[in-house]
Amino acid sequence: MTIKRKACIAGAYEHPTRKAPNKTVAQLHAECARGALADAGLTLQDVDGYFCAGDAPGLGANNMADYLGLTKLRHVDTTDTGGSAYLIHVSHAAQAIAAGKCDVALVTLAGRPRSEGSSGVAPRLVTANTPDVPWEMPYSPVTVNMYALAAARHMHEYGTTSEQLAWIKVAAAAHAQHNPHAMLREPVTVEEVLASPMISDPLHKLDCCVVSDGGGALVVVRPEIAARLKRPVINILGAGETIKGQLGGQVDLTWSGAAISGPIAFEEAGVSPADIQYASIYDSFTITVLMQLEDLGFCKKGEGGRFVADGNLISGVGKLPFNTDGGGLCNNHPANRGGITKVIEAVRQLRGEAHPKVQVPDCTLALAQGAGGLLGSRHGSATLIMERQ
Repeated sequence: MTIKRKACIAGAYEHPTRKAPNKTVAQLHAECARGALADAGLTLQDVDGYFCAGDAPGLGANNMADYLGLTKLRHVDTTDTGGSAYLIHVSHAAQAIAAGKCDVALVTLAGRPRSEGSSGVAPRLVTANTPDVPWEMPYSPVTVNMYALAAARHMHEYGTTSEQLAWIKVAAAAHAQHNPHAMLREPVTVEEVLASPMISDPLHKLDCCVVSDGGGALVVVRPEIAARLKRPVINILGAGETIKGQLGGQVDLTWSGAAISGPIAFEEAGVSPADIQYASIYDSFTITVLMQLEDLGFCKKGEGGRFVADGNLISGVGKLPFNTDGGGLCNNHPANRGGITKVIEAVRQLRGEAHPKVQVPDCTLALAQGAGGLLGSRHGSATLIMERQ
């Protein structure tokens, strides 16, 4: 069963805070939920489908549904693939709507990693029962060095350079200067990226995403409902999802799960990478962007460095505007999971509601790409393609 034009994104909201020492995670979820529903012109009483992931407190949907006062639920999904989960939630919401399981689906994300001092330079909390732990933890994997491994391998295989990676940060910063909520609003140069401290070779400090509190929410509805709301209709055209792991020992760090989720989404949508006018690409690190662009088919494998260089990702300058809110590299990365904000900015672009300095003229077709986990070991990948009706 296809989800092409079977569901629409009617509401989107990004929490404006980047540090919330006096708010609970549940409170942030609730504020995001109300914001997205208000954006759509709906209320909590209209919601009959709820989607959340591991950032939700307690037993996730059990606690949050009760806290939010969702009394009419008939469909719940707590799929968790890290930062890519929220794109999968949109896809699963569209599937549920197409199957008649719900009419108005709410997706929420929120977290306080900045207030709680959580970043990617310390080992993740894992349990002894996690199957990979006994084999990997002796080597002290942390988020940043697992992405650095992928970057180093890509450089070895294809000659990718730190200068080319730096152009991704330059593009994100060029956009973030127009976002009043972005954590880092100062434009930067390639030279400044390369001069920033080395965090995990070959990744510099400015190759890494920010750590922020905050969150976001989306409302996905049946097309008939979207048609009567006073908002632009944003159709979901196609979606793909996958998990990339250790490949049975045939490890290759030069490609991401986008190589699988991307083609699935493009086939369902009936479009090609050349048709995409705007792309939201998960940017936990600069290498994450470069590899996913290749794997989605915007350029050939190994040519990502040349593709991102010289401002090609800057709106109004290059041919593929990306992350016009500043992305995870400059704007925010709530709950250390940035997937939902990728969809939110794509919706802004399709509605024509992005900042005038970065708005893509007559944007009718956009892509959002999410990753969750570690490029150096295992991660989830999800791709969404959307259109303005």
